[in-house]
Amino acid sequence: MIEQRNPEHIAIIMDGNGRWAKERGLKRTAGHEEGAKAVREITKHCAKLGIKYLTLYAFSTENWSRPKLEVEYLMKLLDKYLKSELSTYLENGIRFKSIGDISKFSKPLQKTILDVEEKTKNGKNLTQVLALNYGSQDEILRAIKKLNEKNLEITKENFELCLDTAGIPNVDMLIRTSGEIRLSNYLLWQNAYAELFFTNTYWPEFSANDLDDLISDFNQRERRFGGI
Repeated sequence: MIEQRNPEHIAIIMDGNGRWAKERGLKRTAGHEEGAKAVREITKHCAKLGIKYLTLYAFSTENWSRPKLEVEYLMKLLDKYLKSELSTYLENGIRFKSIGDISKFSKPLQKTILDVEEKTKNGKNLTQVLALNYGSQDEILRAIKKLNEKNLEITKENFELCLDTAGIPNVDMLIRTSGEIRLSNYLLWQNAYAELFFTNTYWPEFSANDLDDLISDFNQRERRFGGI
């Protein structure tokens, strides 16, 4: 019999903001604005459902290659989002955490990220993780360096303690929006036994009902983790 329960950790590759905007004759920035609204809706819904961890791919190590003006806009949008969502985090018992190498960001943006992490550290309902300047291969290399610096034995447990996601359970359910079917250097270690879901819906249009449907599908799958 298949156990019916919500996943503990959902990871999402939020894809399709630019195409959503283009199809409507809008600038790509408009798509990112709408995407931020979807982040709010899905985060609050996950907290309501009792999901413990929601990890969102917000800015990858490869995204620096986008046009300079778009990157600058994304940095401003991130700063604005975190400041405006602080009250949402606190009201809903949500803890905010970032993963990735934020040292590449401006000092003011780094301060905003760390301030929101500190102010929400006691949130118990959900941990929202934003992957910022994140790439899984980069994370793995940094973890290996930490192992060497700490002179730790190379074991699965020690390696996971050196990952950005230390203390966070591996992903149960990975979702990618917009019809693309690839992992794009996202949580490669943590997705080892995740159930994968790909939807054609662009991220700005991805709703709580869409998430509910995918979770229902998740609950119909039998997870064997390499067993029989």
